[in-house]
Amino acid sequence: MLKIKNLKVKREENLILNGLNLTIEPNTIHILMGPNGSGKSTLANTLMGSPNLEVVEGKILLDSKNITKLSPNERAQLGLFLGFQYPVEVPGVPFIQFLKLAYEQRFNKKTRLGEFLKLVMEHSQKLNVPKKLIDRYLNEGFSGGEKKKAEILQMSLLNPKYAILDETDSGLDVSALKTVFNSIKLIQQETKMGVLLITHYSRILNYITPDFVHILYKGKIVKTGDKSLAEKVEERGYDFIH
Repeated sequence: MLKIKNLKVKREENLILNGLNLTIEPNTIHILMGPNGSGKSTLANTLMGSPNLEVVEGKILLDSKNITKLSPNERAQLGLFLGFQYPVEVPGVPFIQFLKLAYEQRFNKKTRLGEFLKLVMEHSQKLNVPKKLIDRYLNEGFSGGEKKKAEILQMSLLNPKYAILDETDSGLDVSALKTVFNSIKLIQQETKMGVLLITHYSRILNYITPDFVHILYKGKIVKTGDKSLAEKVEERGYDFIH
């Protein structure tokens, strides 16, 4: 399991996470909600090892291994994946080369380009990712939906044990939202990975059914429930947690 114990995190001199506890088991889907500034993206970036954040107390365990001080690439090799709210464009870097390098690092093995292309096409067809995206530079000129589809393709290829998806629904129209979340659901069902979905909107309940919904407030998880908790947030905002 991915276990977060009494996590306290600073950005510069500001304490953002203040004793956060969370356990994500394999084959479970967790939704994390909370008002702006509550620490949702800070949690995602801390789990992946951002150098801009300082863990001042607590620890992160991935299948009982303490990863609190490991680098992002070491965490990725152990099976942790982060989907960004705003995937960056990297002009001049072919998407296929990026995928191949990430795949080889994740599984510590070299692959022939032809074999890897066949593997990519199998995953892209399953997830309805257009081939034209694979032939371009990494995210360059991609729409918001195309960036998220490309990121879900990365996730499928890297086969993580645990995926943290930071506002994957942000900036997506209804069509892209349906495609992306159907893909996430398909990958999760096939691989049994644990998933933490960070979002502002209960609309994702139309596409995916969580096992748990958590409310993050002032750096702590203050409520946990089922999908009805997300529906309550949609109806009443966060006033009921004060």
